[in-house]
Amino acid sequence: MQLSPAATLCAIVDPTDEGKAFASSLGVRWHPDLAALFAAGEVDGVVLAVPNTVHGVTAMQCVEAGIPAIVEKPFTTDLVEGRRVLAAAKAAGLPLLTGHHRRYNPLIRKAVEIVRSGKLGHITTVQAQTCFLKPDHYFDVDWRRKAGAGPVYLNLIHDIDLLNALCGPITSVHAMESNAVRGNEVEETAVVLLKFESGVLGTVNVSDTASAPWSWELTARENAHYPATSENCYWLGGTKGSLALPNLAVWTHDGPNGWWSPISASKPIFEFDDPLVLQVSHFSEVIAGTAEPVVSGADGLAAVEVITAIKRSAATGKTVEIANL
Repeated sequence: MQLSPAATLCAIVDPTDEGKAFASSLGVRWHPDLAALFAAGEVDGVVLAVPNTVHGVTAMQCVEAGIPAIVEKPFTTDLVEGRRVLAAAKAAGLPLLTGHHRRYNPLIRKAVEIVRSGKLGHITTVQAQTCFLKPDHYFDVDWRRKAGAGPVYLNLIHDIDLLNALCGPITSVHAMESNAVRGNEVEETAVVLLKFESGVLGTVNVSDTASAPWSWELTARENAHYPATSENCYWLGGTKGSLALPNLAVWTHDGPNGWWSPISASKPIFEFDDPLVLQVSHFSEVIAGTAEPVVSGADGLAAVEVITAIKRSAATGKTVEIANL
């Protein structure tokens, strides 16, 4: 279990017997809640991997205890609560991170480097797909059928965070969503138009009812539990070139820049380190005060703002400006 040389797992917090047994199987201490963990005085940082609706409550507990935390995405499901947590953390001088682990993937770091180098010219358009099939038994857990637990909050928010990192902040959205297949309270499919501060326009589709390979999980080879494919799920188009991800193919014209010239792809070299391990190692550096968060709580809340705007747009049928939330 010791995958990161920079961090050591010291305890599991889980109120269930299963959680207690899991802690025992790992040979670490178990606590029924965060209060008991903090009272033991044995922890330097916490990874909050809990249901979405209690992210804000548990993050605030960490802030009040003076303990840095990685808050699993979404940072919160409520903007007011998220802003309150960030304000408290800022007042306490305490770092909070958001668990958007894809940002630590060397592939994404290389993609951001390519975009910021100007190699693609002025980015004008972006398209993202995140289509996959969650099996029926996934929804045997009650909260997964409720509002706030669908693919927009659980899955699309990762893509929104990456699009923010690659193309700059999103300023407005127009969205539609559907629950026509399962009929649960939560959405299962959404289609979104995006406008970025830089002028980039984009589209993103998300569905957890589609037997399809066009999602980060099934293309990026980050997690061995998902079958790997050779497909892409993001496409960025610029005035000098384009970029497909996660294949990291950079397409440029050979000769005069225009559609009459031959076009070909090149693939830069990058590492295959596990982004989850890199995230924990980075968290250790943040705790030690030797690094600033790669994905801060504020970054996480920025993605939540976009998701909130998407949900509001889908409900009203209107374009929603992020600044007006």
